[in-house]
Amino acid sequence: MLIQVYKGLEIFIRTGRWNLRRFVETGGMPSSHAASVAALSTEVAFHQGIRSILFGVTLYFSLVVMYDAAGLRRAAGRHAVVLNRLIGQQLEHPEQETHKLMELLGHTPLEVAVGAIIGVSTSMLWHWVHA
Repeated sequence: MLIQVYKGLEIFIRTGRWNLRRFVETGGMPSSHAASVAALSTEVAFHQGIRSILFGVTLYFSLVVMYDAAGLRRAAGRHAVVLNRLIGQQLEHPEQETHKLMELLGHTPLEVAVGAIIGVSTSMLWHWVHA
């Protein structure tokens, strides 16, 4: 959640305009999905241990989410860019209204890695402060 707040504020600082959708949109640096699932896996490791079945399940879940963010959703975003361009070229009347596909869906591997590092670090900091 803090990463989504950061993304919204970063747009405001960079452009001087609020884009409230950026507080809930996917994509961009860093990956909030990766941060969330990495923090989840780290918390389970602290509470259940790294040999627990629950940790194994959450780690697997985290890896699937991160792979999806950098793979499938990123590819879908690239497809949306091409489709939006094709639709724009095919319109008979420029004023004709169409529904534009969302292009910022996934993440680069770096965005996922930074998100995961933030998630693990946040969880570890939480345990250090509350120990």
